[in-house]
Amino acid sequence: MKSKIRLYYKLFLVVVLFTNGLIIATGVFPALSFLYSTRDAKVKKDAIKTRWLRKFSSIVNLHIIKDGELPERRAILISNHISWLDIIVIGQYLPACFIAKSDISNWPVIGYLARQAGTIFIRRGDKQHIRTTAEKMVWLLKQNSNIIAFPEGTTTKGDEVLHFHSSLFQPALLTKSTVQPVVLQYQGTAKEHAPFVGDDAFVPHLIRMLALDKIEVRLSFLPVINSSGKDRHTVSLEARDRIWEKISEGVPAGNSDQQRLKSS
Repeated sequence: MKSKIRLYYKLFLVVVLFTNGLIIATGVFPALSFLYSTRDAKVKKDAIKTRWLRKFSSIVNLHIIKDGELPERRAILISNHISWLDIIVIGQYLPACFIAKSDISNWPVIGYLARQAGTIFIRRGDKQHIRTTAEKMVWLLKQNSNIIAFPEGTTTKGDEVLHFHSSLFQPALLTKSTVQPVVLQYQGTAKEHAPFVGDDAFVPHLIRMLALDKIEVRLSFLPVINSSGKDRHTVSLEARDRIWEKISEGVPAGNSDQQRLKSS
């Protein structure tokens, strides 16, 4: 009975948070853009977005173990991708724009909030749209914005790293921005339940996450990649290898060898 009451209370808090997000997106953000310079408005919006994500983190009871250092200047952070929770985990530590698949833009409420928060949506397989996305990324980096990308293009259960789409690395090379690999590893009960894969729908998955006592995750900011003189394919492979090396520390040797063969 207590667990059901706790779940209903968390659901209530999520509804309140999303309502607050809609008010911010439709009223507060436009007002900030009108009242302040572009630079000052961005700083204030970034602070609001970070606080909103931290509140979401508190509601779902995220327990984050953070390793490594955040980038010191504008950067593209490259991460493995397991769940929609990844955005909350990484986004609360630094202001950034996310690169997400276009399907999310059609999600009720979530899609609207993501668009208003500056998320860039990409249609995989559409070369023209990918070029347009790259141009937007270059513009953001020139404005000293951080970008968080998931170059696998889809989610996994966290025990593998799929092929990286190297086109996402080109904007960093063009603008001489930092490229920093990031590793997400859900632990405990969350290791089984956090992956958002296959035909999972957001609301049922959200309810399953809220039903957990806590969600444990290790967030590792790996050393930045020296991209000087390298092309996007080389940097992409290096980022993937570093992420897999970190993940494979906890993977049985047989599985680790299979993944290494897949990446070669």
